[in-house]
Amino acid sequence: MHIHILGICGTFMGGVAAIAKSAGHEVTGSDAGIYPPMSTQLKRLGIDIFDGYDEAQFARTPDCVVVGNALSRGNPAVEFMLNHGLPYRSGPQWLAEHVLEGRHVMAVAGTHGKTTTASMLAWILEDAGKNPGFLIGGVPANFGASARATGSDYFIVEADEYDTAFFDKRAKFVHYRPSTVVINNIEFDHADIYSDMDAILWQFHQLLRTIPSEGRLIARTDEPNVDKLVAMGCWTPVERFGLDNAAEWSGEFRDSAERRIRISGPDGGESESAWQLGGRHNLENALAAIAAASSAGITVTQSADALSRFDGVKRRMERTATVHGIGVYDDFAHHPTAIRRSIAGMKKRFPGNRIIVALEPRSNTMKLGVHNAQLAASLDDADEVYVYRPDDISQEFEDALRPLAERLHLYSDYDELVGGLLAKLCSGDQVVFMSNGGFGAARQKLTMALQSRH
Repeated sequence: MHIHILGICGTFMGGVAAIAKSAGHEVTGSDAGIYPPMSTQLKRLGIDIFDGYDEAQFARTPDCVVVGNALSRGNPAVEFMLNHGLPYRSGPQWLAEHVLEGRHVMAVAGTHGKTTTASMLAWILEDAGKNPGFLIGGVPANFGASARATGSDYFIVEADEYDTAFFDKRAKFVHYRPSTVVINNIEFDHADIYSDMDAILWQFHQLLRTIPSEGRLIARTDEPNVDKLVAMGCWTPVERFGLDNAAEWSGEFRDSAERRIRISGPDGGESESAWQLGGRHNLENALAAIAAASSAGITVTQSADALSRFDGVKRRMERTATVHGIGVYDDFAHHPTAIRRSIAGMKKRFPGNRIIVALEPRSNTMKLGVHNAQLAASLDDADEVYVYRPDDISQEFEDALRPLAERLHLYSDYDELVGGLLAKLCSGDQVVFMSNGGFGAARQKLTMALQSRH
């Protein structure tokens, strides 16, 4: 079958492409933004990509068009597809029909931590010999790819609450029919498609409606919106996790540098191990992954031991360079809660070092000003904050950052931001680039400039 994917360079759609290719389908695709790492991954798989959405890409008629949720009516490729009656599916629908059916699906949902938790879960199952398939919104370092299909009974999917496609406004995760579901947390996000928290909770409740009564819901403690969601109706056993000994799944750090963790399970099982991560949020992610792995028969001891060999996820506080004592990191944080937690984790790991944050506001929610009231407070623990200010963002965004006072450095040009950083950095500084986009290659430019300077 020839499958043509519109929006193929998105992380989810690129994962669908990789899985379809491995299943023996002929895969082509197109996108308006073709850049690494996804373009490199697709090229390595032998997938031809068209730049843009003109009609020429349909010179050879595909058997099925898989449509990404970034595509909308008025797009030339979408209009051609509809006018010529080409068969089409959304990415989640295609995945459900061709990959997930008949498998034990483990879905990881929530506003924050989905990618890391799903990556941990996939690695735990892999380390236990389960050979799971997965589709994750990032690249787990242990696997080197965001997706794969196997003959395993288990498949892990990062379950996004964003809408499915222009013709299907349900959340992606309602298509997956999971047996095990993790919900890390629920906060207001995606303001471009959801009017308020109730609209988000309604979508999450549709997910709960699809979990079998013999399945399992793994939910974080001390999360009011998660409690509210469960109270809306749940027909599945619920197990709670958190850094609270009252939870069925609990954990704690065993040293001040957060390099050792201890995990306790509901049956009294307990295990301690070293690991390479840090931060309370990552320990919560680990608890969720370990709890979910238990539904595949994996013990606490096995899971904790596997996490001692977990190498993290690309773009999730990924250390990309160290140049003469200056650490450079790439982090996907773009919500105040994620920003605050990332900085707190770095402060714990590098006490006495300056934590320098470079922030690019790129998400629709941040550009709409939804996070303005929380933004300065989320950055308050950073020693210096360098912010790229795009032309299409309001003055209110800049005003919201004013409480940072002399620690705030605003730029409307990527190269000038890099120059500002370069002039101030010294050995021992840890520089974290936070964005859910490419940040104008500022991180790479800074790294090269530091190397040249020395």
